[in-house]
Amino acid sequence: MNPKPLKFENKKGLRLAANLYLPLDKAPKFYALFAHCFTCTKNFSAVTQICTSLSQHGIAVLSFDFTGLGRSEGDFQDSTFSANISDLSDAAAFLEENFEAPKMLVGHSLGGAAVLYVADLLDSVQAVVTIAAPAFPAHVKHLFEDGLKEVEENGSAKVNIGGRSFRINKSFIDDLEQRPITSFLKNLRKSILIFHSPQDQIVGIENAAEIYGAAFHPKSFISLDGADHLLSNAADSQYIGEVISSWSIRYVAISENSKLNDLKGNQVLIRLAGDGYTTEIKTPHHHLLADEPTEVGGANLGPTPYDLLMASLGSCTAMTLKMYSERKDWPLKQVQVYLNHDKVHLDDSKASEDPGAKVSQFTRIIELEGDLDEDQRQKLLEISNRCPVHRTLQEEIKIRTMLAK
Repeated sequence: MNPKPLKFENKKGLRLAANLYLPLDKAPKFYALFAHCFTCTKNFSAVTQICTSLSQHGIAVLSFDFTGLGRSEGDFQDSTFSANISDLSDAAAFLEENFEAPKMLVGHSLGGAAVLYVADLLDSVQAVVTIAAPAFPAHVKHLFEDGLKEVEENGSAKVNIGGRSFRINKSFIDDLEQRPITSFLKNLRKSILIFHSPQDQIVGIENAAEIYGAAFHPKSFISLDGADHLLSNAADSQYIGEVISSWSIRYVAISENSKLNDLKGNQVLIRLAGDGYTTEIKTPHHHLLADEPTEVGGANLGPTPYDLLMASLGSCTAMTLKMYSERKDWPLKQVQVYLNHDKVHLDDSKASEDPGAKVSQFTRIIELEGDLDEDQRQKLLEISNRCPVHRTLQEEIKIRTMLAK
């Protein structure tokens, strides 16, 4: 099951609800910690999409509900920004005690501000990612400015944020006022990746400029052009997950304990979980995705199973031709293989109307580039039929299937 639901205690003894997203083979490259946006939860769509994407690229991610939110214990009105930072520290300690200390922190909106603060407190953290984060946490005050007067007069007030009612107290507001991020970023020596949309109507793009200007290198900025603050378009969250995964390769050391071949003695592992058809594939050293097109209910995040089958045949063909040409010292510079798959009737079929009388046909068109004579080109065409995948597909194939114990 992915994600795996967990609970841990914070320093106040409150049990916080969490989700742990593990890679397919449960042997992560490293662990990361995700902090959600103000008044959001770990189950917010953008959070789940980004965490899922990271896990599909071999990164384990723990996301959790801050005190008083989602399924976590406590009262939101008793929470402060400092308490959020404390919850993050407790989540990191939980990871270190039970799995592995987090090497990367990811935060959305006010969660992005929180991870910048806590990053300097955690020696294990090597990289920090912010998404639509405010440079000054007090910036979020405008979300409940109608209740500020009542807070000043009565010490607390019920406010409506994003269609949900929350009670906040004066200590929360006072705490926000005392937390300018730029005052300590100059001392933070962690790699930083900053995402922000120029069209963000909640936290303006100038906040990203403030954070970027105050931070030390290595630092990177990615413009989420067209995205809104809450990342309501799933494509934006998926893009963020893809970019973080690629970026982290350069700035996060992969754990030596990561068992890249931990497939329980098997060559390939497959996992399909969730509502759609997005399927994770783990080979001994690589993570891949397969999916179905959107018109049949998929998310189109990867090739279809038949696309992968054709890719297997085509790539094996190209590699076989390359190896043969190198042995012969022939001037083959490039191979391109075009493939199609159809169901066709055998030429001598007597049941042309019977769908069961059809067989699979792969059409393979090979394009050879290089100073080759006609004899060499014809020989390479002959050799293409000797590629291992081609020969396997033409053999009598037996498939043994059993339930895992």
